[in-house]
Amino acid sequence: MAVAIEIERNAVERAYDRWAPVYDLVFGPVFERGRRASIIAAERIGGRILEVGVGTGISLPDYSRSNRIVGVDISEAMLSKARERVQESKLEHVEALDVMDAERLNFQDDSFDVIVAQYVVTAVPNPEAALDEFARVLKPGGEIILLSRVSAEAGPRRTVEHLVAPVARRLGWRTEFPWQRYTNWVARSERVYLIERRAMPPLGHFSLIRFGKYPAGPLEGQARLAAAV
Repeated sequence: MAVAIEIERNAVERAYDRWAPVYDLVFGPVFERGRRASIIAAERIGGRILEVGVGTGISLPDYSRSNRIVGVDISEAMLSKARERVQESKLEHVEALDVMDAERLNFQDDSFDVIVAQYVVTAVPNPEAALDEFARVLKPGGEIILLSRVSAEAGPRRTVEHLVAPVARRLGWRTEFPWQRYTNWVARSERVYLIERRAMPPLGHFSLIRFGKYPAGPLEGQARLAAAV
């Protein structure tokens, strides 16, 4: 099992290395609204923000200079583009850019005020392990902001997702990812709770998902969620 996961992880890394030269051109306009929505959500809290799967750094110029941004990605080719962007645009609010596996983040517990992961969770071999890591390095009272594909439960889109799944995997994506995987993860976690799920373009195939980390214990977290509702 561990060998299979490592093979899949290497495949994802190679896939995104191949995407690096054209990623902004192909996906920049398509995912612009989703990126902006995730940044707006993150900056409601602000502070020290970790962007997992920072890629070419296309989001970095849009963060307020009052925040400190750390970006990680499994693809060195993607990060090379991000570093060029930081240097050319003089993005002094970017604290660090490092090669790192989303499932094994090299940060201490409670290191960040916000975790942002755009189009990442469905690409990693073990999504639940990545989510566990996000929760671990997030400070109490902080938020995890995801932009993620959520599978259709029925209908033509569900059929199409099933048919294209093998090809999508080779490109570094997972088309089939039911909402229940998120709810199951929250149910077994003692640290996080769901705040929001909101459909995002293109065509509502993706969702903005926000999780909060209990400030001190479950009662405080539930009170915060009740207040937000």
